[in-house]
Amino acid sequence: MSEDRTQDHTQDQSGDKTRGRPQDQTRDRGHVQEFFAARAAGWDRKFPGDGPAFATAVGEFGLRPGDRVLDAGCGTGRALTALRAAVGPSGTVLGADVTPQMLAAALEAGRDAEGALLVADVARLPLRDGALDAVFAAGLIAHLPDPGANLRELARVVRPGGRLALFHPIGRAALAARHGRELTPDDMRAKPNLGPLLAGSGWQMTSYADEDTRFLALAVRTP
Repeated sequence: MSEDRTQDHTQDQSGDKTRGRPQDQTRDRGHVQEFFAARAAGWDRKFPGDGPAFATAVGEFGLRPGDRVLDAGCGTGRALTALRAAVGPSGTVLGADVTPQMLAAALEAGRDAEGALLVADVARLPLRDGALDAVFAAGLIAHLPDPGANLRELARVVRPGGRLALFHPIGRAALAARHGRELTPDDMRAKPNLGPLLAGSGWQMTSYADEDTRFLALAVRTP
């Protein structure tokens, strides 16, 4: 999931009475599945230029050969090739997404060759405690129904000292402009909001970049 799905609702709905709906629907599992299922087949064609941004973000993530990494909310698996290159043949790459149609598109693109694909909800991952060294999450945080609890679940499956990357191939302002909306102070991806959210969920933010061409927040799993 590397796209904020509020755009379609913003365009389809109007008036003050509906203004609160898009954000709520963005985080509802059923609506998320419905939205991405309908768009899975054409997802890669819709965003053909995102590959280099994914590769750059993975390159800054600090993965090492042999690491075990999860692409949480992997969508069509656009990060899997870069993740596999970073951890090498001795590493483990998993891609998990709640929408089967997105994983079907990943299979069609042959990205299962880079890692195992799982139909799984990040709210309840089928992984043991501390099983991973890192989690890469592209466009995921806007779709979490309970961000604090869901980030804690990601922390559960990562060893202490392991890493988290929250990524989007364009920055917050550029994304808002694309969707015809304005940034608001309560945007959870704003640095003053994201830092405390991570800190309360088992993570310590170590770097933050919000530029026109990318959003990338990195964090370390606290003991």
